[in-house]
Amino acid sequence: MPELPEVESARIVIERSALKRRIVAVDDTDSYECRPHPPGQIRDALVGTELVAAHRRGKTMWCDTATGPVLGLHLGMSGKIVIAAADGSEVDGGDHWEYGRAPGDYRFSRFSLTFADGGVLRLLDPRRLGRVRLDPNLDALGPDAATMTAAQFRRAVSVGRAPIKARLLDQHALAGVGNLLADEILWRAGMNPARPVDAITDPERRRLYRALHSTIDEALRNGGVHTLPLVPERRPGGQCPRDHTLLEHATVGGRTTYWCPKHQSR
Repeated sequence: MPELPEVESARIVIERSALKRRIVAVDDTDSYECRPHPPGQIRDALVGTELVAAHRRGKTMWCDTATGPVLGLHLGMSGKIVIAAADGSEVDGGDHWEYGRAPGDYRFSRFSLTFADGGVLRLLDPRRLGRVRLDPNLDALGPDAATMTAAQFRRAVSVGRAPIKARLLDQHALAGVGNLLADEILWRAGMNPARPVDAITDPERRRLYRALHSTIDEALRNGGVHTLPLVPERRPGGQCPRDHTLLEHATVGGRTTYWCPKHQSR
């Protein structure tokens, strides 16, 4: 599922391949993906303009346009951005799934922009959990997990009895960490996911902050969350990549959670 590194890869694809191209057609007919906009509203706002900048905070992307409207894009749990040239060649970013998809297979296309040069930007989303909206409200998002300072992190994970796993997933506290990243961060920091936030010491918090950045940096560098060492072991019978202890799993913070009972004990 797309987490911060996957969404950043989609943003980079848009930045490199979709800016300064005049939009001549928009398919916004998927009323679920494009809610609350009725079909045609996004089209009317974007036809004739062009994207001029691509931004991201956490898992949310948005694109400025030359004429003012902002295009918000969220990949949901399975979305990816595919940009096809007029000759059929493609670049893509987002979730690493393929679902048997070959270039030119757009059966999961939920939204598209067609450019004057014949190229097309598409949001492919098998599970239809993504969102496309105009002028998205970003006020509820916390600081971006990839760039937040130590002081911002300390404020985010200092107060309350919530499990630390739940706090890492709280997009109001810090934006961009999903279920897989959270387990990896806690595994690297040697912290039990059920540990109450207000029981974490300052040295532990600093260790967790370092783990946050090292994990995100590695995922960005290597192509996504699925490349991290713990992720393939998040399954019944999976073993800790560090000491080969059988991983434990339970629901923490409402999400399926894996941890090593040896070096992440409570």
